[in-house]
This record gives sequence, structure tokens and C-alpha cells, in this order.
Amino acid sequence: MPEVLVVDDSKVMREMVVACLRPYPDSRFTQASSGLEAIEQLSLKSYDLLVLDLNMPDIGGIEVVEFVRGQDHLRSLPIIIVTTRGDEASRERALAVGANRFMTKPFTPESIQGAARALLEKTPSQDAKPQDEASRG
Repeated sequence: MPEVLVVDDSKVMREMVVACLRPYPDSRFTQASSGLEAIEQLSLKSYDLLVLDLNMPDIGGIEVVEFVRGQDHLRSLPIIIVTTRGDEASRERALAVGANRFMTKPFTPESIQGAARALLEKTPSQDAKPQDEASRG
């Protein structure tokens, strides 16, 4: 049963991500409204997927990815960045620090479902190489 942590300072956006991913079989969701809250949640329990915004008021998404990749027990946690920042520098930075996927808002339900499925169903032998997702439909 996949445990998914959805982090965005917008409650509406968190709910939208959860609604898009809810069809994924037997998934369970935890929501966090800030980077600091995300780090707290990550220290409390294990997750199978992190969906993360870049722009947050306290600790930004890049810093959360850096934190995750710096922790031995979290290093392999798949991360999808979902952001309004569609510039090349933001995309390159997010992927360089360890995000697995980068998607811009607005996204289609199919695009985020496909990204989540690819990361959740990945076998240990598959390459976890970062990718840019086509998110506009």
C-alpha cells in the first residue's frame, strides 16, 4: 500500500494532487503545508513517494530535496516536483539535487498518475534517472 506525502503551501493544490493520485490502488496520503512540516513528517514515518512544490514560505522544495538526499534512510525516496516555475534553471536545479521528475502546473491527472506509477512500480534494478515530464495537456 503506497504511502504518499504531498507537500504544497496551497491546500487546493494538495487536494488536487491527492484527487489525481487517489485512483492508484490502495494508496494512502499525508499532506504537509510547508517544507518544515514535510521534514517533520519524513522523520515520523516512511513514505513511498514525495510530491513536492518548489515555492513555499519557510523551507523551499529544493532544500527539502537536498535534505532527503542527504539522509541514508531517505536517499532512494522517489520525488516528483510539481511547480509553477517552468523555467529551465528551476528544472535543472531540481533534477540536479535529486528530484526524479519535474512537472509544471497546470498538469493533467494522467501526467501525474503516469509519473507516480513509473516511480512506485519501479523495481530496484531499474534506473531512477531524473526525468522531465510533459505536463501540459
